[in-house]
This record gives sequence, structure tokens and C-alpha cells, in this order.
Amino acid sequence: MDAPLPDIADLAPFRLLAPERPFAPVIFTSAHSGRLYSADLMPGVRLCPLTLRRSEDCFVDELFAAAPAHGAPLLAANFPRAFCDANREAWELDPAMFVEPLPDWVNTTSPRVGAGLGTIAKVVASGESIYAAKLEFQEAERRIATYWRPFHNTLERLIAGIKDRFGYCLLIDCHSMPSAGQGRRGSARLADFVLGDLHGTACASRVTRMVEAELSRGGNAVRRNDPYAGGYITRHYGRPADDVHVLQIEIARALYLDEARIERLPGFPAVQRQITGLIAAIALQVHDLIG
Repeated sequence: MDAPLPDIADLAPFRLLAPERPFAPVIFTSAHSGRLYSADLMPGVRLCPLTLRRSEDCFVDELFAAAPAHGAPLLAANFPRAFCDANREAWELDPAMFVEPLPDWVNTTSPRVGAGLGTIAKVVASGESIYAAKLEFQEAERRIATYWRPFHNTLERLIAGIKDRFGYCLLIDCHSMPSAGQGRRGSARLADFVLGDLHGTACASRVTRMVEAELSRGGNAVRRNDPYAGGYITRHYGRPADDVHVLQIEIARALYLDEARIERLPGFPAVQRQITGLIAAIALQVHDLIG
């Protein structure tokens, strides 16, 4: 596995890989592939780095790294999902995690909080508790101000800039899914890709159909909205009536990742090439799909 960085006091919250010429009205985001575990995130953590990393969408930013070459920016979080989740509301918090009572305006009852996966996660993907003791609320405030808000401020600026230039924007929100537990009951095959458009409300159906067709041509099993219809980024930014379309893409980690060791499989380059082909197709066709 890639060794975590032990002490980065000035960790940049994200990387913005911008094209030399932004000729596609498309943005790609990777909110869960951050893997820089700076020292200010580690106090009180009871789990080893490898266990923490199993909550990441490992290397998804690398799979979509060709976006700038096709005229579209890629916004990728550097901070780990286990410590601040950019695909949640800013204030989805579990009151049981904190020393003091939380303010009334904090969302303590969302399904994500109930699962232990709020903005500040209580557990990792395997269900193990992250912390040995309760946190102070000011720690949540610090993380949201330092990591969550800069990521979303930048995303909002990108969307506004693309809308100003082209009149509309397509956001592709890129994620990966664990191999366990993703199959429909009784299904013979797990999905290789799941496309989430909030059941047709967050993105033009022509975009979803095109992406589905491109991926299916590669021999992949593709499903829509099951079991992932879209997270906060899809819900919050997906407003087709306002000319902002969002499609979430989930990639099965088993296609490219040794999930136990957090290492790229030999098939990683082939998956990356397929994703690059998808990026090129989206950039080429987007004007006809939603223009």
C-alpha cells in the first residue's frame, strides 16, 4: 500500500487539475480518493492506516486522470473520507461521537449518520469504530472549515464558471464500490458500474443512457441507481432545470484493486484506458446531449 504521510501541517485540501483549454462543459470530481493522513487528523484514532484506507475510493482520481486532456477539470480531495466526507452535508454528525451536546441546527438524524457515516465518520467500511474516545465539537468545526468547505467552494466556482461560458454544466461524480454486498438479491453477477442520477431527476436521461451504452460496450455489467442513486453532491448540485446535470459513477473495486492490500491489480491500466475512453466520449457528445 502507499504509505500515509505522517505530518503535513499545511495539507492542501484538494487538487484541481485544470485543462490548458477548457473546451468541454464538464467537471469530474473525486471526493473519496484522498489518502493524505496528516498528523492533525490522527489523534484519538484507534485503527491502523490500512484499515482506515479501506474506506477510500482508492485510486479513483488516477482512473479519471485524463479528464484535463479532454478539456475538463478534475477536482480531487486530498483529505481522507474517514475524517471528513465531502459527499455529505456539511453538518451530518452523530451526537454520540461528541463530548458536548451538538447545536440544534446540526443534522443528527440522517440515514448516513445512523449508519455511522456522517460528515465525520464514526466507523470505517468494515464497521469498526475509528476513535477511542469522544471528540469535541470544535474538532468537527475545524475539519469542515479546513477541508469540506474549500472543496465545495471550489466546486461551486467551477460550476458557475462553466455555466457562464457554455450555458450549462455536466458534473460527473466519480466513486468506487466494494465487491462485497453489491449484487441484487438472486442476481448472477455483481455490477461492474452503477450509474446514479437520483432516478432520472439529477441528470438528463440522454447522458445516463450514453454513459451506460459506452460502458456496456466494454463488456461491463451496468446498473442504474441500485444500490447507489447518488450522494450529497448529486442531490445538491443536480438541478437540470437550472442547466446543471450530475451523474454519479460507481466502479467495482474488484476490477482494478486488491481490496485487502490496497494495491492496484495488473488490470488497473486496462480499466484506466476504458475510463479515458469514456471521458473522451462524454466530452465529445455532451453538447448534443444537453446543449
